[in-house]
Amino acid sequence: MRITQNGHLFQLAFLPRLFPVNCYLVEEKNELTLIDAALPFSHKGILKAAQTIGKPITRIVLTHAHEDHVGALDSLKRALPNAKVFISERDASIMAHDLSLRPNEPQTPIKGGVPKTLQTRPDVLLHDGDTIGSLTAVAAPGHTPGSMAFLDTRTHALIAGDAFQTRAGVAVAGKINMLFPFPAFGTWDKKTAIASAEKLLRLSPSLLATGHGKMMAAPITHMKQAIAEANIKLGAITA
Repeated sequence: MRITQNGHLFQLAFLPRLFPVNCYLVEEKNELTLIDAALPFSHKGILKAAQTIGKPITRIVLTHAHEDHVGALDSLKRALPNAKVFISERDASIMAHDLSLRPNEPQTPIKGGVPKTLQTRPDVLLHDGDTIGSLTAVAAPGHTPGSMAFLDTRTHALIAGDAFQTRAGVAVAGKINMLFPFPAFGTWDKKTAIASAEKLLRLSPSLLATGHGKMMAAPITHMKQAIAEANIKLGAITA
C-alpha cells in the first residue's frame, strides 16, 4: 500500500504498480471519513493508516457499488461497527445485487464486478447535494447508474470514483485507455458518463482524485481534454 497526502486528503493505493485501486481518508477535525473500501484484503492497511493519522473512521462513503470499491466493506464494518455506511440511493440496489434498470434510465446492461456476497447494507442513502462532514455529494452517473463524486468544500478537491481515471492518462469512464482499459470495460452508459464528466468539470476542482491512478493537481485542462476525446470516440461509435 502506498499512502499519499494532499492537505486533508490521504490516498491509499493498493497494488499501485500492477493494478492500482485507490480509496481515500478525508480528515476532519476529530474524525476520518473513508471514501470507498478497495479490495477484500485492504481492510488492514486502511485501519493502520487511520491509526497512524490518529483519528477514528466514523463514516464509510462509497462512490459506487463495484467490487473494487466495496471489497473490504464487510471486514471494515466488523472492525468499525459504529461507522455509518453511505451510498447513493440508486447504487444501494446494485450493492444488494439488483441489476434491474429503472424506466427512465438507458436500457443498457449494468457492467463491471458487482458484489454477490456482500453482507453490509447502507445506513444512509445519498442524493445529489447532500453533505457528509466537509464533503458535498455530487451525482455522477454513467460508470454505474448511481455513481457519485464528493467535493471537499474546504479545498475544492474532487474525489471522483471512476467518473474519471488518471492511470495511464486521464480518461472519462467508458473511454478505453489501452494501457489500463478496465474502468471503461465496467462502464454502464458512455453518453451519461460524459455528461457527468462535464458536470464535474464545472465544479472547477483544484485536485482530481480517482479510483485508479495518482491524484492530479490543477486538473482542469486534463479533464477538458479527456472529455473532448470521449466525445470524439462516442461520435465515431454512434455515427
